Amino acid sequence: MQTPFLKCLYPKPNNSTFLCFFSSLSSLSHSRTSNPSLSNFLIETLAFSEPRAVSISNRFPPSKTLQKPLADLGLTGPELGKFISKHSKILHDSLEKKWIPCIDMITKTLVNDKNNQDLIKVLQKYRWVVSKPELKLKSSIAFLESCGIVGSQLSMLLRSKPGLFFQQEPALRDLISRLLEMGFSVESRMLVHAVHTVSGLSGETFSRKFEMFRSFGFSMDECMDMFRRAPGIFRTSEDKLKFKIDFFLNDIKLDRCALVNGPNCLTYNIEKRVIPRYRVLQVIKSKRLLQKGPSFLSVLRLSEEEFLRKFISRFGDDGEELLGTYKGNPLDS
Repeated sequence: MQTPFLKCLYPKPNNSTFLCFFSSLSSLSHSRTSNPSLSNFLIETLAFSEPRAVSISNRFPPSKTLQKPLADLGLTGPELGKFISKHSKILHDSLEKKWIPCIDMITKTLVNDKNNQDLIKVLQKYRWVVSKPELKLKSSIAFLESCGIVGSQLSMLLRSKPGLFFQQEPALRDLISRLLEMGFSVESRMLVHAVHTVSGLSGETFSRKFEMFRSFGFSMDECMDMFRRAPGIFRTSEDKLKFKIDFFLNDIKLDRCALVNGPNCLTYNIEKRVIPRYRVLQVIKSKRLLQKGPSFLSVLRLSEEEFLRKFISRFGDDGEELLGTYKGNPLDS
């Protein structure tokens, strides 16, 4: 228990006393930074906390500035600040030689990247331990462009599979070579989708999905035809893919040749698109609202707006029932 004398020397602090005390400490720590210019940039532009900014800026000599190289690349904003704060090694002395050339190539490859969101996602997936990343990235971009994967296709692949761009070139060449042996062409716009699919599947998983198609009566040639026409179908999980194939062949009674020629229908959402549209067509058929029913695959290809206009709103009094059928729970059927 404090004596009156000690109470006079050390009065009980209130909240405002603590705030003033820590504010003073904060100002003191900020004033002690060896690189106030860099510290201010991290705080004001990248939304770093002051202690974090001071800690990082003290690792650089006073002459070291990052404002211009980062600003030249358009790297600003709180989201990027959070990312750089978490991966502060990007701010170390290899920034200009190692990371800025890499980031520059990424930003030039990405199309319509709003607020650097795609850039941040690519960097988050990136393995920071790789040495000389800009050289691997440059080599991969040049090789993929030589295979006809350019512009928006190259941008899509970088967004979805950034790891491809930072691996050794022989591995990337081997992947493309295997796809060319499977019948893809550098002139085909499907090549990039095949790269996206195969790069994310193990050989075992890929083989299992082929065998699943075979179990429904498809020949190996038919399986290869479907894969070349719509590589994305093999990115669907095995359970969902099996359900879709069964639905089209056994519920809708779609001819197997139609599925081979139009495999894109297997990429559509079964609960939100396929089953609701099928139920609407069944009601239209039962009410005999159309003299001749359309091809179900052609109906699936319609946009949402086109489908509503052609198969719901045009039927007047029956439109409300059709809309209720369309919006109902697909699992009820």
